[in-house]
Amino acid sequence: MVEIRKTQIVCERIAIEFGQTLATPITRVAGLAVVKNPFAGRFVQDLSPMFEIGKAVGELLAGELAGMLAGPAVAYGKGAIVGLAGEKEHGGACVHPMLGKPMRGAIGGGKAVIVSNVKVAPAGTPLDVPVGHKDNEFSFDHFDTMTVFVPDAPRPDEIVVALVLADAGRPLPRCGSAPIR
Repeated sequence: MVEIRKTQIVCERIAIEFGQTLATPITRVAGLAVVKNPFAGRFVQDLSPMFEIGKAVGELLAGELAGMLAGPAVAYGKGAIVGLAGEKEHGGACVHPMLGKPMRGAIGGGKAVIVSNVKVAPAGTPLDVPVGHKDNEFSFDHFDTMTVFVPDAPRPDEIVVALVLADAGRPLPRCGSAPIR
């Protein structure tokens, strides 16, 4: 059973960047769930029970996030902050095997890998959640991050699981036509 202490939704709308008014404002939304880490304080070889955490968080938050966007989702990302009594792999178990399916389901698909970031840190630590195009992992104009945090989480025996959806890439992109090296 997944124990979720609290959730947090962050909505960011960018209308002006570096003095330039955007033709269409960009909306990015993040959903964060603070979950109990069932393996905090001990090493466990089989982390598969934690896969359900990602699935549950995705099912809880992805649809709501998609509905908050001003346009269709074109970019996504995910991540986790593991409390100090856990290990990085606990976060990986939450975000990799099963979180992607409910995210893709909420936005009508996605061919590209969902980029991610996981770290171990104390409560209140920010997480830069990487964001990339949902269908083209080489779309440089969509490489971005959204920084999120929960002031009182993760506690040592918790994990903050985060997912991000966006209806556009970076504001004012000008690197997309650069040659791939």
